Amino acid sequence: MPAPQAVAQARPATPVAPQPTAPVAPAPRKAAARPKAAAAPARAAGGRRPAPAADAEPGWGRPKKPRPVRGKSRDDVGWVKAHGGSGATSMVEAFGGVDVGARWPDPARGEPRRVVLVGRTSARGLQSVSQALGALKDGNAPQGLELLGVVLVADAPGRLPLSLLRRIRVLRSVARVHRVPWIPAWRTGGRPRSVPRQLATLSKLVGGELYGEGAVS
Repeated sequence: MPAPQAVAQARPATPVAPQPTAPVAPAPRKAAARPKAAAAPARAAGGRRPAPAADAEPGWGRPKKPRPVRGKSRDDVGWVKAHGGSGATSMVEAFGGVDVGARWPDPARGEPRRVVLVGRTSARGLQSVSQALGALKDGNAPQGLELLGVVLVADAPGRLPLSLLRRIRVLRSVARVHRVPWIPAWRTGGRPRSVPRQLATLSKLVGGELYGEGAVS
C-alpha cells in the first residue's frame, strides 16, 4: 500500500512588529521681517542735534515771539531780508534805518511801518523775494505796512541770464523794483569810492542820506 503523500501544511507568517520611527521635527518658521526704523539724525558732540541748513527759508508768516526792533522814529525805514546774505546790512550802512531781519515788522509794536524788501538777483534770492511778497499779498503780515519797494542787489558782476531777467519782470508786475549793481567794496566791508546812480535814486526813495562824498557815477 503506497505511503500517503505528505501534505505540507501552510503555516501563517509571523507578523513583524512595526519599528518605532523617530518623530520628525517641524521645520523652523521664518521670523517675519520687521520694518526698519528710520535712522535717527546724527547727533553732534554733546548729544545735540545738528542745526538746520543755513539756507533754510523763513516761514514768512507772523512770528510767534519776534524780537522787537525799533528805530529813532516810527517813520524810520525797515530793511527786510528776503533771505540770508541779501545785502540788507549794506543798505542800512548806506542809508540808515533799521535792520528788521527775515520777517515783516509790526507797526502796532512800535516797529517801522515803511519797509523795503531786499534780496539778491540769484535764482534762490528771487524765489525768496517772491515768497515774501506772496505772504504780504495773502495777508500773512502785520497790518499797517507800507512797502516802498524791492531792492535787488547783484549777486555777481556782469549781466544777468535771461531766465533771471524774466523772473525780475514778474516781480516788477507786483512791486516797485530797484536794482543795485555789483559793488566790489561791499564784498570786503568797505565803502564805494564813487556812488552808483542807482544808490542815489534809492536814497531819494527812502529819504535817507547816502554815505560817502564821492561823485555819482
